[in-house]
Amino acid sequence: MITSAQMRAGRALLGLDQRQLAALSGVSLPTIQRMEASEGTVRGVVDTLEKVVAAFDAAGVELLSEHVPSRGSGRGVRLKQAATPEAGLV
Repeated sequence: MITSAQMRAGRALLGLDQRQLAALSGVSLPTIQRMEASEGTVRGVVDTLEKVVAAFDAAGVELLSEHVPSRGSGRGVRLKQAATPEAGLV
């Protein structure tokens, strides 16, 4: 549904810290911190994940899944593929 990297990137695009994201989403700061500290896909209560995704959406950040086209037309970033050691990106 959402990865910890997407959360950090979304916050960066909006210029938010974790406390501000917690307030926007109605999720506790420790929960936001735990979600961002996880590796890969964030696991948690579905309602909590939906609140965070909805907060990003309301603030203008579209979170994209793999192989899903963007609905929007604004500027943004998207990973083409996972970084590999061979490409010199780790």
